Amino acid sequence: MNTAFEIAKRISFNKQKNYTRFIVRLSIAATAISVAAILLTFSIVNGFQSTISNKVYSFWGHIQIASVNGNTLSENPNFLQQIKSIPEIQSASPYLNQTMVLAKDIEIEGLNAKGIADFTMIPNLSKGRSIQTDPQTSTKEIVLSRLIATKLHIDTGDQVKLYVLQNGAVQERKLIVVGLFHTGIEEYDLRNVFVDLKLLQQLIQEPSAITGYQIDLKDINTIDRTQEKLQSSLPENWVSSASADVYPQLFDWIKVQSINRNITIVIMLFIAIVNLITCLLILILERVPMIGGLTAMGASHQMIRKVFVYQASFITWMGIGFGVLLGLGISLIQLKFQWIHLDESAYLIDVLPILIDPLQVLGVIVGTAFVSYLSFLIPTIWIKKMSPAKAVRFD
Repeated sequence: MNTAFEIAKRISFNKQKNYTRFIVRLSIAATAISVAAILLTFSIVNGFQSTISNKVYSFWGHIQIASVNGNTLSENPNFLQQIKSIPEIQSASPYLNQTMVLAKDIEIEGLNAKGIADFTMIPNLSKGRSIQTDPQTSTKEIVLSRLIATKLHIDTGDQVKLYVLQNGAVQERKLIVVGLFHTGIEEYDLRNVFVDLKLLQQLIQEPSAITGYQIDLKDINTIDRTQEKLQSSLPENWVSSASADVYPQLFDWIKVQSINRNITIVIMLFIAIVNLITCLLILILERVPMIGGLTAMGASHQMIRKVFVYQASFITWMGIGFGVLLGLGISLIQLKFQWIHLDESAYLIDVLPILIDPLQVLGVIVGTAFVSYLSFLIPTIWIKKMSPAKAVRFD
């Protein structure tokens, strides 16, 4: 029989109402809250970073290929097939950006028209029918953002006019609004519309002109490696750029969330450690007569230390268990019911995002336990300095 374990279990789970029982429960609750807060921090920051990054990637892809000097490129089907043959690439498509003016009755707005070959690529299409374009002919359809539609009092099915200045002459087309999209990134939504690539090429009178290629990858972790591979195979004066490099302000803001996350985790771990050390010191002080009695009966300092290490272990693992249940429970409730909403103009999303990483959950459990066991060593060292005679007389 493990004597130290039996003694620790008896004094920790004594059903009688006493000071020890209160301290143990308080420490378990404090540890549980710390663990739950760490898990929630991980889940929320993961959700923010993933959701906002995916919004940018859905709009511009993971990697863009364009001209170094900003000039248009010539569309090359063979080159496009060569790109698609790279194992890391999921899809690749040409696009063309062109400044233009959009008009509806007396309302006008200067915007960027993004010509694409397949309207099903439009991110977050929130209204309108599913759209498929014919690769052989142009279509006189346009997709606006909800913000632009609201600003210009436009709805699906309305007819709008698109004006492009080319070679000193204004090119005009009447288009039908067939859909509305919404990314939540106001900078993009207020500045961009989608039209058919071939229609835009006709307007600028360059049948094969494109701004570049938009590339989506199978795994976001291969962006740097794939970008280097693409760059080595590109013609002269062509460059491949990761979207994170093209739009650094947004991705820098995303990285700042990791700093906030790390600071929060350090603070919560510090609180948990201080709580456990304080709890163990109080428990040792309360059991000084017991320590003196055990020492007088021949118990070694190592055996007495084990009693309090076992007691602290009960507190730690129960606190971790309840903390994991609380943290994951709140995360799953938010994931399912989305009951916490945010100001989209400030956070770029309207619902608090949650992304649970099982490896991070395991890391929190193991890391908290490891740090806790290290902290146990500090108060138990004091046991060696106790004199049995003084301990027995301790009041």
